Amino acid sequence: MSHWEQLADDVALLQFPQRAFGIDFRRNVTLLRLRDGRLVIHSTAPFGPEDVQAIGRFGQPAWMVDVTLMHDTFAKAGRTAFPGLPYLAPAGFSKASGLATEPLSLAPNEWAGEIDLIAIDGLRFVGEHALFHRASGTLVLGDLLFHFAPETTRGWPRFFVRHLMRLPRMVGISAFFRFLIRDKELFAASLQQLLEYDFQRIVVGHREPIRHHAKAALQEAMRARDLSG
Repeated sequence: MSHWEQLADDVALLQFPQRAFGIDFRRNVTLLRLRDGRLVIHSTAPFGPEDVQAIGRFGQPAWMVDVTLMHDTFAKAGRTAFPGLPYLAPAGFSKASGLATEPLSLAPNEWAGEIDLIAIDGLRFVGEHALFHRASGTLVLGDLLFHFAPETTRGWPRFFVRHLMRLPRMVGISAFFRFLIRDKELFAASLQQLLEYDFQRIVVGHREPIRHHAKAALQEAMRARDLSG
């Protein structure tokens, strides 16, 4: 079973192992609960029976969402665990995953006033989006930001993050993601749009959520990549 953490009254985080380059980057799955109890399952993972049961206890699964083309790794496992749910994903995800999905270009009407969908413009290939859960002040991202806890990231993982991902503070926009920027002005404008939301925390796609001073962390990430304008 995954590691479970409730971040707010209507937000829960499940973390699953996901190894690459000899490092466990972890796959974060965020559950966003609407007022009527329905759940948005943000990102897919190798859900086991206990995970499915735990998710069902938290709320009624209603949508499965992947917000970047880079997150197709566990798409089939997610679909197997939740075969009847609408599966929302960026254009091109169906081809990458081999699964039928619905377009993520417009948020479902049922999310109105509770969850905002924000497209991250100026990128090539990935179709990155963000979700903002209004009641909890939670911003949920795909691969836009990474955050590694300095106190628990040692040895090779620490070297990789600081010197290959180019994140000396263990948080920010990775060097790999920077290569995906097609139009710097459009990308920076999208990040400025994110800053207009009143978020208290950020859940990233991998490793640790940013629990405190989240807006400052995003602003610093923008400054580090010369995106502040």
